Amino acid sequence: MSIRVMLVDDQVLLRTGFRMVLAAQPDMEVVAEAGDGAEALDVLARTQVDVVLMDVRMPRLDGVEATRRICERAGAPKVLILTTFDLDEYAFSALKAGAGGFMLKDVPPGELLAAIRAVHSGDAVVAPSTTRRLLDRFAPMLPGTGGGGPAGPTAAGLERLTGREREVMLLVAQGLSNGEIAARLVLSEATVKTHVGRILTKLELRDRVQVVVLAYETGLVRAGGAGA
Repeated sequence: MSIRVMLVDDQVLLRTGFRMVLAAQPDMEVVAEAGDGAEALDVLARTQVDVVLMDVRMPRLDGVEATRRICERAGAPKVLILTTFDLDEYAFSALKAGAGGFMLKDVPPGELLAAIRAVHSGDAVVAPSTTRRLLDRFAPMLPGTGGGGPAGPTAAGLERLTGREREVMLLVAQGLSNGEIAARLVLSEATVKTHVGRILTKLELRDRVQVVVLAYETGLVRAGGAGA
């Protein structure tokens, strides 16, 4: 079964380039396109989509709010944010809104295709280190990040983590993959994966991207990747 992809970007030439790359793949199909978030919501109401490639800065409705509204829907498709990185400070907010990760607009085709397949299968969307670089740059500029962080149920859930789970969470937030964490803590990758799964359950988080966001918001990790 082909992965049904939707392209959301106000730059027609950029959508054309992505469409050409995806069309060459036997397991992918571009089933819809939109020039802004508002149009994307309208199209999604009548089109079955598995993965949305979402720009951040667009007219009428930007990618952050569009992502939030999409992710609130039952059976929502996965959302990958497309950012220019050096301009889009809103990408952090998009991750908080429910996006599973982000890619740079100049990403090599192979990496983009791998990310689409990964998110479709439920695996990690992007390299945690890439997520960390974005957060390092923009987290200090955003309200509600750093310092003491939020006092909501998710932040309070940190107290329910075991010492080992907290250790794993810190390494996830610092940008280490499961393999790197396993090597650092002298554990098997399967054990690390189990710890990550328990962390997600206890903190009521969707994926490891949200683990990174929470770690920054609570001050567990600060800009530069240092632990609190």
